[in-house]
Amino acid sequence: MTIEEPDVRPDALMRPPHKREFLGHPLGLPVIAGTEAFERFSYYGMQTLLVLYMVKVLLLPGHIENVAGFGWFSGVLALIYGAAPTTQALSSHVFGAYTALVYLTPILGGIVADRWLGKTRTITLGALLMTAGHFMMAFEVSFLLALLLLVLGVGCLKGNLASQVGALYGPGDNRTADAFQIYYLGISFGAFFAPLVCSSLADNIAWHWGFGAAGVGMLIGLIVYLSGRRHLPPDRRVARAVAAKPAPAMTSRDWKVLILLLAMIPVLAIGALGNQQFFNAYLVWADRSYEFMLFGYRMPTGFLVSFDSITGFFTLGGVVIFWRWYGKRRREPDELTKMVVGCLISSLAFILVAVVASQHVATGGKIPLWVALVVNTLNNLGFANFFPVSLALYSRSAPRAIAATMIGIYYLFLFAANLLVGLVGGWLDIMPPAQFWGIHVAAILGAAAIFLLVKLAFGKLLRPQPA
Repeated sequence: MTIEEPDVRPDALMRPPHKREFLGHPLGLPVIAGTEAFERFSYYGMQTLLVLYMVKVLLLPGHIENVAGFGWFSGVLALIYGAAPTTQALSSHVFGAYTALVYLTPILGGIVADRWLGKTRTITLGALLMTAGHFMMAFEVSFLLALLLLVLGVGCLKGNLASQVGALYGPGDNRTADAFQIYYLGISFGAFFAPLVCSSLADNIAWHWGFGAAGVGMLIGLIVYLSGRRHLPPDRRVARAVAAKPAPAMTSRDWKVLILLLAMIPVLAIGALGNQQFFNAYLVWADRSYEFMLFGYRMPTGFLVSFDSITGFFTLGGVVIFWRWYGKRRREPDELTKMVVGCLISSLAFILVAVVASQHVATGGKIPLWVALVVNTLNNLGFANFFPVSLALYSRSAPRAIAATMIGIYYLFLFAANLLVGLVGGWLDIMPPAQFWGIHVAAILGAAAIFLLVKLAFGKLLRPQPA
C-alpha cells in the first residue's frame, strides 16, 4: 500500500474565502489536485524503476564505475548496513537510504516554507528540483546527484502542497473533507498510471525513457501549478508566539503516554517491514519469479505497483465500511486490536510468498500472476488496519501539549522502516526464499504480539479521556 502524509499543522485550519468555484469547490483545488497527480506520477514512476535499474544495469561492472562519487557513498552505506555481498544487496541499501530520507526532508521543507520562502515558492522550488533529478537519472554519472535532488524536492513539495488544500476553506467549512478526497484521487491517479507508463517505456525502449517520462510528468505538474497560481491561497505569516495560548502543562499521565507512544515507534517500523518491502526486494524477486507473459505480451513488472495502488484504494474504503457495519452490530474494537488484526492479515501475504517462492526454487517453473494479485490484496487489506489506525491512535492519545509534534514523531517509524527494508532486502540473494520471506512473517507477527501485550498491559492508559 502506498503511504501519504496528511497535513496536521495548526495553520492549515485558517482559510481565506474564495468566490470563484469549480463543481462547488475553489478553483485552487483542481490546480493542487492536478499538480499532486503529476507529482505522484513522477515519484512512483521513478521509484518503480529504481531498484530494478540498479540490479540489472547501474551497479554492474562497466556501469558502476561511471557513477560520480559512488566510492565514498558506498562507504557510508557500509557504515550503516555493513558490507554488501551482492549487487542486489547494494541496490537494496541504496534504495533503503533513499526512501528513508524521503520521510525526513518534509520536515526541512516545512521549516523553509514557514520561516523563509512561503509555501508557494517552496513548492515551486521542490518541483524544479524533482524535475531536474528525474532528468539526471537518465545519465549514470549523475545518479547520486539525481537522488539528492529528488529527496530535497519531495521534502520541499509534499507536505506544503497538502497544506494548501486545507488553506482553501474557512473554519467549519464542511467541504474540506470532500476536498481531501478529491486530492487523494489525484494521488491515486498518479500512483496507478506511473508504473505502467514508466515501466513500459523502460522495458520496451530504454531505461532513460522511463526516467524521462517521470521528469516530464513532474514538469507538467509544475506547469499546472504555476498556471493556476492566482487561484491558490496566499501565504500567511505564522502568528507570533506571544499571541498564542500557552500550551497545557504535561501531567503525570501525559508523560506515561508519551513514553509508551515513543516505545511503540520501533514496533511500528518492524510491523511495516513487509509493506515497505514491496518497492524493493519484492520487485526484484517478482521480476524473476512471476509469469508476466499474457496473450503473447510481457506485462511490465511495474504492473504490480499499479495494482498495489488501486487495491490499496479499494481495501482502505472497504475496511472503513466494514468497521462501520460491524460497529452497528457489535462493539467496535479499539485501535490496538485492529492493528493486531491488520498484522495477522498482512502476515498471510508473506506466508503465501514464502510458500510459492520455495516451490519456484524446487521446480524452476514460473509462478502464476494471480498469486501476485492475492499477495497484494492481502497485504493491503492488512495494512489498511495498520497505518491509518495507528495514526488515529497517536492523534487521539498524544498529550495535548505536544499533539502536533507527536504526529511528526509518529512518521519517524517510516524512516526507520525504510532503513530496515534496505538492510533486510539485501539478504534476498544470500538466503533461501523460505527463510528470507519468513523473516518478514516473523517481523509482522512479532509486532502483532507486542501490540497485543501493550493492549493487555496498558490498554487503560491509552483509552479516550473525557474532555
